[in-house]
Amino acid sequence: MRYDIAVIGTGPAGVSAAITAKVRNINIILIGPGAMSWKIRKAHVIKNYPGLPDISGDGLADAYDKQLKSLGIEITDTKVSMVYSMGSYFSLQTSDGMIEASAVILATGVVSEASLPGEDDYVGRGVSYCATCDALFYKDKTVAVIGYSKEAEAEAEFLAETSEKVYYLPVFGKEYKECGIDGCIDGHAVQNYSVSGKYQNPEVISDIPKEITGGLKADTLVCEHGIKKVDGIFIIRDNIAADRLVPGLQMNGGHVSTDLSMSTNIKGCFVCGDITGTPYQYIKAAGQGNVAALSTVDYLNTLRKGM
Repeated sequence: MRYDIAVIGTGPAGVSAAITAKVRNINIILIGPGAMSWKIRKAHVIKNYPGLPDISGDGLADAYDKQLKSLGIEITDTKVSMVYSMGSYFSLQTSDGMIEASAVILATGVVSEASLPGEDDYVGRGVSYCATCDALFYKDKTVAVIGYSKEAEAEAEFLAETSEKVYYLPVFGKEYKECGIDGCIDGHAVQNYSVSGKYQNPEVISDIPKEITGGLKADTLVCEHGIKKVDGIFIIRDNIAADRLVPGLQMNGGHVSTDLSMSTNIKGCFVCGDITGTPYQYIKAAGQGNVAALSTVDYLNTLRKGM
């Protein structure tokens, strides 16, 4: 099945885009965290959202959820690791398989962490952002997982089911003692497990990654206190930088280059929200989501007329 529009992101921009497209009777898929963007949930109070003065982040997210359900819009809670432009449609690589759509709206927000030196050079050549997508490439091999969020724990454990050795570096907040992996004591895993007894629990490393190096493929993770020789490196962040998510996407600094129609240099790819730049405001993001959806609908109509 090919959707008309794939909306990636469940913050104000993505939700607004999904609602506008649905009202236009467009076949859409909304992809992102089922509980809505964590940036909304974290907000104690929002004072500048018209009609909803002093609403909490949870209150706004719950209101979004109620409206989505009233329109029959379900959130597909999966992670998109790559978006490929195939000319007349897009192919999305997700942790649950491939998804096709005639157009894409990116509402993924901004990445707060800078790329590691060497990271961009080795994307697809030893550097990956999705364990469930690429784990089989590293069966019986050694990998490192750099975790910028709690989500990385599950990714590291998943890789440990097939990889011979997994180094896990939780760098979010540098709170190593809060690591949830079984056997993690003061930043070090000490227990073994697996179906066959061959594989080991991720070894939690309390060190800071500094650089990724290698030859044709990434094979070394340089850390503050030493190096790890590996066959692959998985970097797990809340968001993937837009130009790594969509190869060839034109950027302006850390944001996607766009115009007032929310279009990009890639035909059929539209953007909205924080990904377009400051100000990082909920109301601005929602407005851009509406514009991006309307522009995408116009694009789809142009495609149909050309067939």
